Amino acid sequence: MISPAPAKLLVSLMTYNERDNLGPLIADIHSFLPHANILVVDDNSPDGTGQFADELAAKDGRIRVMHRTGKLGLGTATLAAMRYAIEHDYDLLQNLDADFSHPPRFLPGLQAGMAKNDVMIGSRYVPGGGTEGWPLSRLIISKSVNFLVRFLFRMPVKDASGAFRCYRVANLKRARLDHMVSKGYSFQQEVLYRVFCTGARLGEYPITFENRRHGVSKVNMMEAVRSMATILYLGSRKFFGWDRTERTPPRRAALQ
Repeated sequence: MISPAPAKLLVSLMTYNERDNLGPLIADIHSFLPHANILVVDDNSPDGTGQFADELAAKDGRIRVMHRTGKLGLGTATLAAMRYAIEHDYDLLQNLDADFSHPPRFLPGLQAGMAKNDVMIGSRYVPGGGTEGWPLSRLIISKSVNFLVRFLFRMPVKDASGAFRCYRVANLKRARLDHMVSKGYSFQQEVLYRVFCTGARLGEYPITFENRRHGVSKVNMMEAVRSMATILYLGSRKFFGWDRTERTPPRRAALQ
């Protein structure tokens, strides 16, 4: 029996001042997923991350680089990667943070889950998952936001706010990505909801969210407040039936 060809996989990394992390991270990703192409989406990092990514791409044909004109935000960077995956006919899009807070050792588990799901979430809040070095206040806020998302959006997941996910590109094609409202932290919840409305089957795999290895966190309190307002706006529209987006029946996931 001839084995099916592996899924065409793109791994996306959004970067802003991640030069010290990028080389070791890409090497680590390829140690677990050697067949994957990697797309670095750089927001004109002052530390030269984009130029360093070009140097890596010149040596390794599996690496692609997208340069943007400035710091345009995580949400629009992720959308750019999604559109790239659609336009270049990838089967799967795997996203993770570029600071090692999403350890690549969990990638095989996420990929295995795509055999029966359309989105696999690297989840901190299912049994076996967790966070490293978080203060209690941050953990409470994160879990509260996820409870609110489950209540308002009716999505059966424990962790709707993390970026460590794999998407089936066929579902991204059907999602109404051109209607996205979020630009900041609420992007993760909104895009998951829009993909869920395509009939996507959602799965979760336990991961440990670790502290970044180099650089500084880009968490912005004002953006966090704006994102919470966006979640409440979108969630209320869904909860009270004001959002005309309807969930379509799930399609059977293609076996990998």
